[in-house]
Amino acid sequence: MKKGYFVTLEGGEGSGKSTIINYIKDFLESDGKKVVITREPGGIDIAEQIRSVILDKKNTKMDGRTEALLYAAARRQHLVEKVIPSLNEGYIVLCDRFVDSSLAYQGYARGLGIKEVFSINKFAIGDLMPDLTLYLDLDPQIGLNRIAKNKGREINRLDLEEINFHINVREGYEEVVKMFPERMVRIDANQEIGKVVSDINKVLIEKLK
Repeated sequence: MKKGYFVTLEGGEGSGKSTIINYIKDFLESDGKKVVITREPGGIDIAEQIRSVILDKKNTKMDGRTEALLYAAARRQHLVEKVIPSLNEGYIVLCDRFVDSSLAYQGYARGLGIKEVFSINKFAIGDLMPDLTLYLDLDPQIGLNRIAKNKGREINRLDLEEINFHINVREGYEEVVKMFPERMVRIDANQEIGKVVSDINKVLIEKLK
């Protein structure tokens, strides 16, 4: 029986998820909450190995369906090994990306179909969906500009896609928000980071009452 609370962060490249997730952790822990941070694809050894294959810049021949299946496989192992046990122990799990990424990137931007990609992932995740998803909405060009300026960030295969791909990803997220309005909250990530974090904290206070 799940005792914890599952929060996911979503958004395009450069939206600040990996930075902001640490601010959220600090905020929740200051309120006495038990928090686990993780990411997708990755979070545990097997899923990190799959991540390295997916994001390797040399793997330019990767088929869209192969990509979707690899994400789903990594997701399943990550859930079994880390997310579900943490939730059962009463932790708030903060995850950088989850199933909505697959729907936006592979389902919409790759043209595989959101429903089709969701069916692949239903096999992987069963009935486990996030309790809350924070969607960091950002102009794709701003996101790519941020990545270009961040010298400490490794450029991966998805970063090398043309701007139209990233525009389509954003459109895909808009479709996903329409599918799950009850759990997805849009956050304006074009703002400076302090305002983004403040907006998120207000949402968390309301949702975790």
